[in-house]
Amino acid sequence: MTTTPNYSKAMGVDELVGSRPVVDAPFGNALIAAHKRRGDIVGLTADLGKYTDILTFRDAYPDRFFNVGMAEQNLVAVAAGLARTGTVPFATTYGVFATRRAYDFIAIACAHSNVNVKIVAGLPGLTTGYGGTHQAIEDVALMRMVPNLVVIDPCDATDIEQITHAVADYQGSVYMRLLRGKVRRVLDSQRYTFILGKASVLKEGTDVGIISTGLMTEQALDAATTLAHEGISAGVLHVPTLKPFDGDAVAEFASRYAAVVTAENHVIRGGLGTQVRECLFDAGVVRPVRSVGIADAFIELGASQTLMERSGLTTMGIALKAREALAR
Repeated sequence: MTTTPNYSKAMGVDELVGSRPVVDAPFGNALIAAHKRRGDIVGLTADLGKYTDILTFRDAYPDRFFNVGMAEQNLVAVAAGLARTGTVPFATTYGVFATRRAYDFIAIACAHSNVNVKIVAGLPGLTTGYGGTHQAIEDVALMRMVPNLVVIDPCDATDIEQITHAVADYQGSVYMRLLRGKVRRVLDSQRYTFILGKASVLKEGTDVGIISTGLMTEQALDAATTLAHEGISAGVLHVPTLKPFDGDAVAEFASRYAAVVTAENHVIRGGLGTQVRECLFDAGVVRPVRSVGIADAFIELGASQTLMERSGLTTMGIALKAREALAR
């Protein structure tokens, strides 16, 4: 029998498209809408416009778009300079390039100076199969340590659309992870509203609480459905803003359950899982906590879905951790 190898797809090809409806380039289109509303946005990239969905903005406003070439430190410095002229720069690159190559520029030129720059970072976690050179698996841990810097990890197209407008209106430096291309719509825009710095209860439960961020919120909701078939009632708390962290909401949510599971598309140490544990300790909430995330290792090349399955970043991975937490 002949089988088709599970190859990693080319850089510009979408890998994570499932059964839910999808939206094409939600970030680029939301950026256009934000500029129409505000009139002061500029777009920048470091030769990655095609892969960060900002070409949509470039085509609509070519005189407000700048490609600085393969120079991420320069990208951030130029964005910081433009912010001082009264514009609102959105600078796009890959998360690994922003955090590993331009970290000092984001910390000093942007956050230390408290300038109004938005860093939009593609290929978060295992959304690419291109290995450790391109997988931003530790970016949240790095960026949440920078004073004055807001850190956001959107769940889906709805989140991205609302977040783009919200951070355009926010005065200060922002690091936002980006889901690009055809992005699934998971959250109902008629029922969900992103508020910067706030977590959102998406589902109530009675047995186990799942606290998730980014694209893992979709898996968390699906895991709650799976667990319901087993007679386990799971609640889901979506935490799109990782800094400032909504510790009050997290502690209150966790206190209502016998056990807690965290889920993130990021290394377990230093990201959401660590923040939840810190928060519960400070609040005096004692609960068994299990975490779904990436191990302390660089991940090999491969198809994104395969890599996520191997790392347990799946519906079944969350359900397994929920059972373990309840059995403790």
